[in-house]
Amino acid sequence: MSPAEIIIKKRDGQSLTADEIRQFVQGFASGSIPDYQMAALAMAICLRGMSAEETSALTSEMLASGTTLPRSDDGRPRVDKHSTGGIGDKVSLVLAPLLACCGLVVPMISGRGLGASGGTLDKLEAIPGFRTELSQDELRNISEQVGCVICGTTHDLAPADRKLYQLRDVTGTIESVPLITSSIMSKKLAESLDALVLDVKFGSGAFMKTLEDARELAASLVRVGANMNVKTTALLTDMNQPLGRMIGNAVEVDESVATLEMNGPADLQRLVLALGAELLVAAGISRNLDAATATLNEQLTSGNARQKFDEMVIAQNGDPRAVRQVAPASEWLAPRSGYVVGIDANKLGWVIIELGGGRKVMTDRIHHEVGIEMLVRLGDKIDQGQPAMRVFADPADASRIRPLLDSVIQIADNAIAESILIAGRLVDVE
Repeated sequence: MSPAEIIIKKRDGQSLTADEIRQFVQGFASGSIPDYQMAALAMAICLRGMSAEETSALTSEMLASGTTLPRSDDGRPRVDKHSTGGIGDKVSLVLAPLLACCGLVVPMISGRGLGASGGTLDKLEAIPGFRTELSQDELRNISEQVGCVICGTTHDLAPADRKLYQLRDVTGTIESVPLITSSIMSKKLAESLDALVLDVKFGSGAFMKTLEDARELAASLVRVGANMNVKTTALLTDMNQPLGRMIGNAVEVDESVATLEMNGPADLQRLVLALGAELLVAAGISRNLDAATATLNEQLTSGNARQKFDEMVIAQNGDPRAVRQVAPASEWLAPRSGYVVGIDANKLGWVIIELGGGRKVMTDRIHHEVGIEMLVRLGDKIDQGQPAMRVFADPADASRIRPLLDSVIQIADNAIAESILIAGRLVDVE
């Protein structure tokens, strides 16, 4: 069947066979199928969707377009975590070294900022000297010797997905659940994992705005993981306010280090422990989630996790003890008294970009020193004139973005119910 016929078939709402998907992905990866035909198929998928079988086949072919990381023969389980992105989400910086302390290998391939969401690699590059671009040999060696590594993808891992992702970014097909699923899972499965935990976020600071949409994506991801024989769990987590207090790059690294030293915000620590516990159980290290949580807490309180973080940073040429530069601070004061009933987390992400802490175009240089500290959370009572946010930026830039901050926090006379950080858990999907 010709590429055009496959596009027409999906455009008309029919299911594609595994052979048709293989033909299309292989042709796209080799260059025999041009970008415009792949873009047409992506739009057809976005509009018509895919069955679970089609999504698994697409993921498998994206994975097969490149190589996979070789495994060592030391018997240690290999695991990873993926987040669908949010504001202030610095979980990876704490979780990777924490898991490595528990006898797991964590070859964590991460990304840069996407939309309003900050990127793990951008945050880590606030550490002087830290290298995020590693060869496949370096990735393997560091993960085996230290137990964890956090770096960008290599050119050999799921190259068809990398090409397709660039098209999706400019053709309005980012939000397609089958395309999101195949993109996430092809890269994670290329790490040769035994277990994977997914942090699927919903709310104002997430790509999925509703719990229902997040549940649909989580179900798709878990199903594909199961089909590919990787133990996969998903947690549905609230992103209607930033995770932790800090948003930015250097400030988020500082908050991550504080969490490794048991001085971090409660919500961040809770989510790290919940995600980590899922992996300890899935990998057979702990008998249940309570035992796993206790093991993780031991590694935090002993200082082992902080020490492992330093080992990882040094292995990637960074200086973990160097002081990270942070811009001067100014405060945003509450215009009235009442209760915090809304926080536009997505807008906070765009404020960071406006300050230079993220990219408007790919060639922009990141200003790691800028950031925002949230001094209130949803449900808090606040008084007129009370500091609600602290902005780390050049005074002129802080003044310039102040009108944007004025619409971030919503204050009302009556309190709202406390938000639930972890709203659901999916282990297997029929």
